[in-house]
Amino acid sequence: MQTRNYLKYIVEEIHSTVFATVDQTGHPVTCAIDIMDCDDSGLYFLTAKGKNFYDRLKTNPNIAFTAMKGEDTLSCVAVSVQGKVKEIGPDRLPALFEKNPYMEKIYPDIRSRGVLTVFKIYEGTGEWFDLSKLPVERDAFSFGGAQREESGYFVADRCIGCKLCYSKCPQKCIDITRKPVVIQQEHCLRCGNCFEICPARAIERR
Repeated sequence: MQTRNYLKYIVEEIHSTVFATVDQTGHPVTCAIDIMDCDDSGLYFLTAKGKNFYDRLKTNPNIAFTAMKGEDTLSCVAVSVQGKVKEIGPDRLPALFEKNPYMEKIYPDIRSRGVLTVFKIYEGTGEWFDLSKLPVERDAFSFGGAQREESGYFVADRCIGCKLCYSKCPQKCIDITRKPVVIQQEHCLRCGNCFEICPARAIERR
């Protein structure tokens, strides 16, 4: 999928996420935050200026969140995002309330909404992980000019073609018809089984 589809999925299919921020002592803090809208440049959510969450965002604009959908582990789709946020103010509030009418039950009138402000996740990278597929499906994406870093396990030229990695791979996502063998990143659990068993130490973790 394209990045816009991942962002749209977060807003429309999952919506409620668990955010991680850092407090003034450097300790991680989590809270539940609804992602209320998106466009090609990022994601939008709101909070009240009197909340500790607001203070943490203003002190340190780096955030991470995970959003999940599914009845159980094996039917679960998880999307994780890491990025930077900025406060864009109240101008977008009417649009967010129109798109998320349940907010009117929490802040029922204009006066009560005076403390609200909108933030945008304007730069970020993310990962899609679908455990409902066999083999599992994963993909990486980025938005707002953020650069994706290559990560996972990769096979170097010193591979001897012994195929031991394949024998221990729970998803059988290693192409052993080639030498060096190739780990299919879009199906890899990144569990490290291949790394541990390789006698040539040809598998590298990035």
